Amino acid sequence: MAELSERPFPPGDYPVVVVGSGPGALQVSYSLRRSGVAHAVISADDAPGGMFRRWPFFQRLLSWTKPYAPTERVSRGYERYDWNSLVPDDDADRAIQAGLMDGSSYFPSRPEMQASLETFAGRTGIAIRFGCRWEGTRRLDDGRFELTTSDGLYTTGTLVLAVGVAEPWRPDSPGMELAAHYADTRPVETYADRRVFIIGKQNSGFELASGLLPWARRIIVASPSPAKLSVNTHSLVGIRARYVQPYEDHALGGGVAVLDASIDAIERGPDGSGFIVRTRPSDGGPAAAFEVDEVIAATGFVTPLLDLPDLGVATFGQSRLPAQTPYWESASVPGIFFAGTIGQGSKGLRKHGIPSNSGAVHGARYNARCLAAHVARTRFGIEPARPSIPSADLAGFVAAELTRGPEVWNQKAYLARVVAFDPGAGIRDDGIVPLAPFVDDTDDSGPDALAITLEADGTGAVYPVLYSRIEGRLTEHPIDPHPLLDYETESARQAIEGVLAGFGAGIR
Repeated sequence: MAELSERPFPPGDYPVVVVGSGPGALQVSYSLRRSGVAHAVISADDAPGGMFRRWPFFQRLLSWTKPYAPTERVSRGYERYDWNSLVPDDDADRAIQAGLMDGSSYFPSRPEMQASLETFAGRTGIAIRFGCRWEGTRRLDDGRFELTTSDGLYTTGTLVLAVGVAEPWRPDSPGMELAAHYADTRPVETYADRRVFIIGKQNSGFELASGLLPWARRIIVASPSPAKLSVNTHSLVGIRARYVQPYEDHALGGGVAVLDASIDAIERGPDGSGFIVRTRPSDGGPAAAFEVDEVIAATGFVTPLLDLPDLGVATFGQSRLPAQTPYWESASVPGIFFAGTIGQGSKGLRKHGIPSNSGAVHGARYNARCLAAHVARTRFGIEPARPSIPSADLAGFVAAELTRGPEVWNQKAYLARVVAFDPGAGIRDDGIVPLAPFVDDTDDSGPDALAITLEADGTGAVYPVLYSRIEGRLTEHPIDPHPLLDYETESARQAIEGVLAGFGAGIR
């Protein structure tokens, strides 16, 4: 492999091409290499890190890394408490983020996250051709893909896009072009004593409101839908608790207004300075106009797919996420896969309406590992290791995964650890896979199998669910929750053994 100081992967033909150098690209490249799949990685950036080289604007992440947790940093179980480090196979490369934090918060700063990604790439030897911008794609007659880049042409049969959901988006309300986008927010001191109108009530809008509280004279935060808190949705969908100060100031009359209103128009002020924002309340009340000094559109981002829709890549939703199979492959153009935050386009089961964490590093990193294993197996014939599990150890194995398995904890009801009861090979650990295809599989010709996962039902309860598939018949087995989330207790083990008894001779 070329030294990291050189420019590896010159234009040419490669088995796989990965586009990007953020967390998704780094994790999928690491995992592809560990699976034995040769590939090229190209990126328009000049160093690893992706969006974390620029955002969040106020420099503190929403995802935690707890330096001191109930398990050792070098253990796989620590990943449950470290949402920001990428995940390696070697203990020496684990928990990089924790070692780079200054102790002022268990939410890493943006520079600390950037340093973590750079360190992971350096320690694990991930080679990337930086300064190589992807500019377009076409389908060749043989079904392969040809990428036009600033450095030349790349051809491949398997394309993995890990370019983030990072292209600023504004709605088409009249005058919206007058508003600055979140991505263009200025240094905070330039908003001193200003009246600021923020459009959008997701995390980015409340992040700006929180950061501007010491500076702005008045802050108005508005969008048609009511604000949702992540503590109520039991997921990262909704405003994280650390951003609720503006909401409290609104309730207590502290100079912040949080409005449920659509934006009818944005106009220049009467003297050419400032703005007038015309709104229409969601409850049907009278229209209102606000005279302000600044307007910021915290209206989100879309996926930068360039010309891929012209090739037939189907998208959906405001973020223009590509429609995907459970293994993060384009649902309409086979051979194109998506890693990183784009993977949230593969929705999973959404049991009880709870979304996955695929839009965040602590979910996307496991998706990337599954994706790499899937690509290795289905496109290159490289089978993963399937360690055997002695029948006497099986109940303990299941209990340990439910208590400490980071994949099932961070991707509840989305990923599962699967155990296969193969008549010829015995009990085998089939590793982490998406839960949806396991649940949908009714083929009775394959071996019986058990899927191990955790779920949340929207009330705050987190509890294990085991799915047994015996002769093609799927059965769901919920296990009572434990107040300390410990499933290595005697009562939990008895429940697990009861499920395993259904496999009969398969566990002997």
